[in-house]
Amino acid sequence: MKNKQLSLNQAGDNTRLAHLGHDPMSFHGFVNPPVVHGSTVLFPDCKTMETRGQKYTYGTRGTPTTDALCEALNALEGAAGTILVPSGLAAITVPFLAYLSAGDHALIVDSVYSPCRHFCDTMLTRLGVEVEYYDPSLGASIETLIRPNTRLVHTEAPGSNTVEMQDIRAIAEAAHRHDCVVTMDNTWATPLFFRPLDFGVDVSIHATTKYPSGHSDIIMGSVSANAKHWPKLHEAQITLGTCGAPDDSYQILRGLRTMGVRLAHHQKSALEIARWLEGREEVARVLHPALESFPGHAIWKRDFKGASGVFSFVLKAQSEAHFKAKAHAFLDALSFFGLGYSWGGYESLAVHVNLNDRTICKAPTEGPVIRLQIGLEDVADLKKDLELGFAAARAV
Repeated sequence: MKNKQLSLNQAGDNTRLAHLGHDPMSFHGFVNPPVVHGSTVLFPDCKTMETRGQKYTYGTRGTPTTDALCEALNALEGAAGTILVPSGLAAITVPFLAYLSAGDHALIVDSVYSPCRHFCDTMLTRLGVEVEYYDPSLGASIETLIRPNTRLVHTEAPGSNTVEMQDIRAIAEAAHRHDCVVTMDNTWATPLFFRPLDFGVDVSIHATTKYPSGHSDIIMGSVSANAKHWPKLHEAQITLGTCGAPDDSYQILRGLRTMGVRLAHHQKSALEIARWLEGREEVARVLHPALESFPGHAIWKRDFKGASGVFSFVLKAQSEAHFKAKAHAFLDALSFFGLGYSWGGYESLAVHVNLNDRTICKAPTEGPVIRLQIGLEDVADLKKDLELGFAAARAV
């Protein structure tokens, strides 16, 4: 067992997830890493302290527990380094602060996670960064929007709530011709279904709250960078004092072990329900990139290895005045689907999404958008639950 002949680099996803991040022989054979709680780290002498001549120097700069998770994420992402931060939103804001300065121009996809937009429109703007939103369908033509002071292009695919696809490689190539850093929120796909750095992205962002955790009990984010952009990201984390907690890191690493198995179930169930919804007369459109009817399906099929359990649909309504009433009636009638934010856990969720902050990708006109997170329940039960929702919406 000590002389392992097989390499994890060539192993399958589930094998890698089961073994990455911790070598049991490094800690007395225990298969899980120790949870190290600590702030103060002692030095053997003044010279070691002065030169930081040992691996660990203070709790905010890493522990064996957080390092185990970072090493696993580095391997999954193909990254030079990974930082852990307290939330998925922090996983966006920390790299923005790392790479942007007053006077810079940033291009942000219009289908972005709405708290990211709020950060851009408030704090980034206040700090002197000019923010411009762009259509996710631009692809290589995003180059027409790049200015001499453009420093960052942020992508998210599929987009939040309305799941627009982006040609990530084309965008990255255009941005790099102007020495822009390219960031991507890849929470929906995880590194199992899409590896941003393989497509030219410099910095891969995840809300590990979602599928890596898988149990709706941890809030954390991760940011993984390539070799060129890792030093500045690492320095920003140290300067800002953001760090992941050891207990949360342990739980996320534990969740990674089963993420592949869970994602396979999420994917299968979500696609079955999405196809079923396409045949419902109450549904105007289903927004799922793995459906052949979806406008971005060709990009998804070309670049992605799979689909997760989150998608949306447009509930038909007679007029805009009925949108909210229809959505509320539908959601309030559900039992197995919980009404709550976030996703990626074992339980199914449903929410009426607000798209009022969009400037380019406007909300559909046929009716309200309902976002579903398909959990690990039996599909037949979830369909019965959705039937109750449709019945309630018809009565409005």
